[in-house]
Amino acid sequence: MKSSTKAIHSPAPIADAYGALSVPVYHTAAYEFANAEIMSDAFCSRVPLPDYSRITNPTVINLEDRICHITGASKVHALSSGMAAISNTMLSLASQGSNIVGSKHFFGNTYLLISKTLARYGIEGRFVDTTNLQEVEKAVDENTCCIFTEIISNPQQEVVDLRALSQLAHSKGLPLVADTTMIPFTHFSARELGVDIELVSSTKYLSGGATCIGGLVIEYGSMPEFEASMQEMLINLGSYMSAHNAYMQTLGLENMAARYALESANTMELARRLRKLPQIVKLTYIGLEDNPFHALAKELFNDSYGAMITLELKDRQACFDFLNRLKMVKRATNLFDNRSLAIHPASTIFGNFSPEQRRSLDVSEGCIRLSVGLEDVDDIFEDLAQALEGC
Repeated sequence: MKSSTKAIHSPAPIADAYGALSVPVYHTAAYEFANAEIMSDAFCSRVPLPDYSRITNPTVINLEDRICHITGASKVHALSSGMAAISNTMLSLASQGSNIVGSKHFFGNTYLLISKTLARYGIEGRFVDTTNLQEVEKAVDENTCCIFTEIISNPQQEVVDLRALSQLAHSKGLPLVADTTMIPFTHFSARELGVDIELVSSTKYLSGGATCIGGLVIEYGSMPEFEASMQEMLINLGSYMSAHNAYMQTLGLENMAARYALESANTMELARRLRKLPQIVKLTYIGLEDNPFHALAKELFNDSYGAMITLELKDRQACFDFLNRLKMVKRATNLFDNRSLAIHPASTIFGNFSPEQRRSLDVSEGCIRLSVGLEDVDDIFEDLAQALEGC
């Protein structure tokens, strides 16, 4: 079966008592056991039975199993947010005195997690250009615990050569960790590109209409010790996804491929139209053939380019004027909602960064990030065009 079919027809581990086609929402904290022996086996993971919903829940397990079936993963952990997926993974891999070699273009909170939060516990972040293998290799030493990158940086839209980066990581005996949120896992295989641990903010494409928050840690079996460490984080940090959110995201998973097909088509058409408007200093979308990362993205992601555009206007005030004139497109954070969304990253997501930090991260004052939704492409374009008038 193709991935879009697997998203709907993946087998459930236990048949529902009433034959429900959708796995019910198990709104329960605890579970009864037939005897003490089975109870002990469940708590010690000797049998695949839920013991406590802070750690395991049938609705969440169903979502995890479906994603395993689609991706070919050895294990999927569904957590409470994308940041929970990142933080649990980094804490599973790193310890005091170790370092993380990561992208200098990390998304704002990922950058702050490593540079500030983890630094307080003696874990060093080494931020490099992950598109430059020599720079990455130079940063690696005997205390490096992983190489960590985003497949497409947000909002800069740099594309990393995952095959080359994984070869470098594996030659050093290190795992490659990749945040793959920008392209749905139904449309490319991170495993085939050499990624050991795939991280996804399921709030985005998977959620469907931005109904709930979630994150995924998708592991491909190359690090058996990581599974034990992740289980420790799961038990002790309490970041497991709620049953209700898992149910909502399972519904989103079933129609994600159809939504993404329209969102990505809308994005390509908008990019072609918008780049002709004189108010736009620069438009970046990796789906355009003259984009410097287009050929690599086409190879890695099977001719799939995501649903995010960045627009460069002349200055911050022009960005604010543009946002304030929007009528249909929503002024909001998040990506890959059913609705089109626009935001000024420098004053919001990176608003508490110093000007020097924003410059070092290549987040400009004139950048608008546009997440393209499911509306008619003519309606999206008309709203954006009228909002650009006078900017």
